[in-house]
Amino acid sequence: MLIELDFRSHVPIYSQIVDQVKQLVAQAALQPGEQLPTVRQLAADLRVNFNTVARAYRMLDEAGVISTQQGRGTYVLEPANAAAIHGLQEAALEGLIRSFLKEAQGLGYKAQEVEERTWSQIERWRQQGKPPDEAAAETLHSRRE
Repeated sequence: MLIELDFRSHVPIYSQIVDQVKQLVAQAALQPGEQLPTVRQLAADLRVNFNTVARAYRMLDEAGVISTQQGRGTYVLEPANAAAIHGLQEAALEGLIRSFLKEAQGLGYKAQEVEERTWSQIERWRQQGKPPDEAAAETLHSRRE
């Protein structure tokens, strides 16, 4: 399972795990019925405390994303319907937005600065039909300075 943690982030590690698992499920990178690593294994792989992963798994279980079955393991649940899939996608997007905003705040940006830069990128996305890549973002940034 591909989870990348940012230990310098202002977003708690358990929250990063929850958001990324939801994203992986929403993107179908994790399939219904797929077994997840044990809490201990994922904690060792990510080099984090066992309790951090346990908290993330508990939150994912309560959200209906996974099911932990005593003695059998932890599995990705089948979304109940299209509305459930949409809900996962919405939750994943919300998680991305929260992480982005916390990171921006941690870098010292004010809300208005973030809003202006974000709208500029969204406008480019609309014009190009796809999100701007890093090179385009760097060009835009250098033009503003």
